[in-house]
Amino acid sequence: MKIILIENVKGTGKKDEIKEVKDGFGSFLIKNKKAVLYSNKSKEVLNNELKERELEYNSLVSACKEMKTKLEKEDLIFNVKSGKDGKVFGSISSKMISERLKEKGYNVDKKKIEAENINTLGSHIVKINLHKEVVANLTVILKGGE
Repeated sequence: MKIILIENVKGTGKKDEIKEVKDGFGSFLIKNKKAVLYSNKSKEVLNNELKERELEYNSLVSACKEMKTKLEKEDLIFNVKSGKDGKVFGSISSKMISERLKEKGYNVDKKKIEAENINTLGSHIVKINLHKEVVANLTVILKGGE
């Protein structure tokens, strides 16, 4: 029996794969909504779904690339209190960077920002993982004397 997997099945295959299985196992998978019977129509539906997903993926990547170019032109400036040797009282966290970006109109989750607590005056480069293929470098500047 030839089937198309709707979800990952351990020991059999991954989602969207076409597999040849024994009749009893194929019936079990179809009954439990883990697969559909292979036919020309189901193959056509699968191809259309894969094309749609690819288009969505490509549009998401291009939107992230657009955001990357905008973010890399931005400089986030934080005015902070500092002591001797440019050491900052406290530190700038990814949460603070995320909140400042939201104020500027960017919706970036703090978990996507790779910033160990920034606690010295000057310019710092912070990586933002917008997508697994797109990483932006944001400049964060700490100015002292507040």
